[in-house]
Amino acid sequence: MSWMVFGTVAFATMHTLVRHITQEVPVFEVAFFRNFFAVVALTPMFLRYGFTPLKTKRIGLLTLRGVLNIGAMLAFFYALSVTPLATVSALGFSAPIFATTLAMLLLGEVVRARRWAAIVIGFAGALVIIRPGIIELDYGMLAVLLSSGLWALALMVIKVLGRTESSLTITLYMGLIMTPLSLGPALYVWVWPTWEQLAWLAGVGLVGAIAQWSMTEALRLGDTSEVMPLDFLKLIWASVFGYFIFSEVPDLFTWIGGLMIFGGSTYIAIRESEKRRHTAKADAARAEAAALDP
Repeated sequence: MSWMVFGTVAFATMHTLVRHITQEVPVFEVAFFRNFFAVVALTPMFLRYGFTPLKTKRIGLLTLRGVLNIGAMLAFFYALSVTPLATVSALGFSAPIFATTLAMLLLGEVVRARRWAAIVIGFAGALVIIRPGIIELDYGMLAVLLSSGLWALALMVIKVLGRTESSLTITLYMGLIMTPLSLGPALYVWVWPTWEQLAWLAGVGLVGAIAQWSMTEALRLGDTSEVMPLDFLKLIWASVFGYFIFSEVPDLFTWIGGLMIFGGSTYIAIRESEKRRHTAKADAARAEAAALDP
């Protein structure tokens, strides 16, 4: 739980840094440096394991995952540059909702009534925040939803890759593919950063790596039902940072919609955890029965 709390602070801090630096450096360039410094952070992996983790027969799927991730990152960073932090954070909770829907459509996973209810509540929460036809259309909000949809597609690819590739292989290729892919768009709007701006960009990469590591540790050490509810703290920290740094005040609809989206996505995450746990127990029971069978 401590790792999860720390991770939510790190994510909110990274989003705040992105919001700040995108006022001076183009969004595409910020995304490139985020990926570049991530690759730098992966260097110790090569020193420890060499090039063995790069052996793969799924380069096509790994590339597709990188393309989807780049699209998600660019859309999310754009949203951070034009939309209040709390609103981006609230809509960002929708990724598990999209992922569950896509798993049903693309992977044939069975979605029962309670998870359907969670999906409906989550999407209804997004409508509460966006309020189409009631308030002026905010392209930043739509960019967050696009980002969540692309990230959900990337999760589908990761599920398929996970059947044959290690987590280390998937992680290494993510950085190696996303960096050159993000360089292309960045060159169209390139502005040489000052040393101060470069320090901010390095901070985005460093804090982003810390946030990912903290979230991974939280889910590794703790049960999903215990740690996932704490993810809502990202909305709290985003509201605090947005208020004191950018003078942003989230409205009541952001809080209501955020709670609805978060409630739906958290329920889905907990149900997924329970499903994996039951599957693991069933597999263990079958293995034990097979071992005892004379």
